[in-house]
Amino acid sequence: MESQKLVTQSRKLPKLGLVAGLSIGVVIALLFALVAGRAQSGLLATLWSAVTGRDTRIVSQNAIVERIQRLQRLETVVYTMDKIVSGERTSPILPDFMAGDRMLMIVHGQVVAGIDFAKLGNGDITVTGKQVHVHLPAAQVLMTRVDNSKTRVYSRSTGFLVPVDKDLETQVRQQAERELTQEALQGGILDTARTNARATVTSLLLGLGFEKVDIE
Repeated sequence: MESQKLVTQSRKLPKLGLVAGLSIGVVIALLFALVAGRAQSGLLATLWSAVTGRDTRIVSQNAIVERIQRLQRLETVVYTMDKIVSGERTSPILPDFMAGDRMLMIVHGQVVAGIDFAKLGNGDITVTGKQVHVHLPAAQVLMTRVDNSKTRVYSRSTGFLVPVDKDLETQVRQQAERELTQEALQGGILDTARTNARATVTSLLLGLGFEKVDIE
């Protein structure tokens, strides 16, 4: 009985060995075909992609431009400031208490800077394999706005011989916007906007599959 069992087991071993050998042979043949370049398309390439779980994604230069341009005017930094701005009307002949008009205004405003990606063209992007070089448009002040809800007239004095000038407050607000913009520029708002835009675009391109992103 024991000899019969041994014979039965010995008959099963060649079958298992044959199956294992065939499986290994199929895998080796598949790998060889892929390495030799014969599996660029067709069933083997599909099978290999399914086994490894990897895919290939190719992004054209025009597609990259379109992706970035969708960001439109990207606001990358906001400066919030308070400032005292003055405006006055004077007479060349009469003193201020008779014909002058003076105003002090406490202005609360914001200066917004960023990149206008509408200015980005095909020539500003170079793709080499999985490396991309991007020349970004210059950072710029996109908007300066005075917050009317937090802006107020601190003082106003008008000579008794002249009426209150209704346009003076408007002109003071306009002057406030110009001064807010100038102070933001002196404070380096464009450098901050450029740095933040570079980080945003780099993150976008890495997400598209590029391994090296060079932003100029």
